[in-house]
Amino acid sequence: MKKIMIISDIHGSYDDLKQVISLYNKHHCNQLIILGDILYHGPRNDLPEGYNPKKCITLLNQYKDEIIAVRGNCDAEVDQMVLEFPMRSDYLLYNIDDLTFFITHGHLYNKDNFPPLHKGDVYLYGHFHVPVFEKEGDYYKVNPSSIALPKEGEKGFLIYENHHFVRYNLDDIPLNNYRI
Repeated sequence: MKKIMIISDIHGSYDDLKQVISLYNKHHCNQLIILGDILYHGPRNDLPEGYNPKKCITLLNQYKDEIIAVRGNCDAEVDQMVLEFPMRSDYLLYNIDDLTFFITHGHLYNKDNFPPLHKGDVYLYGHFHVPVFEKEGDYYKVNPSSIALPKEGEKGFLIYENHHFVRYNLDDIPLNNYRI
């Protein structure tokens, strides 16, 4: 059985990433999904605390065999030269527990350009730095928020296991529970 941590919008914040990776290990997760914006803060964001993309690279590459990642709007081709896991796809389809997850960052596939989904599919995205879990029609929309620069609420991440999501803050306090 897979236990998956889902994070988004690291934006080069080593301090926050280090905290999240320690929780990844504490929760005995065996897969890490990164929803883009891995190394850089982008022109519209302030530098996050602990900004250090080089240390983020070193830390993430230690987990390269456990990472599934998509490209965010702040990610560049050159990032793939230093990251040892694929991260240049705009979206991925991932099947687990008889569910299909449409994994994307959210800057290309969003409410203005929504992907074709089927009944029961999970649209998993980042980009907006706002936590979301809602059922819309026959599918689910899920956003863990940002681990570094949240626009609403606390820095956070999700853990998924057996049709169940739990959203945590970086102090490892459960904030919300969702069952599909």
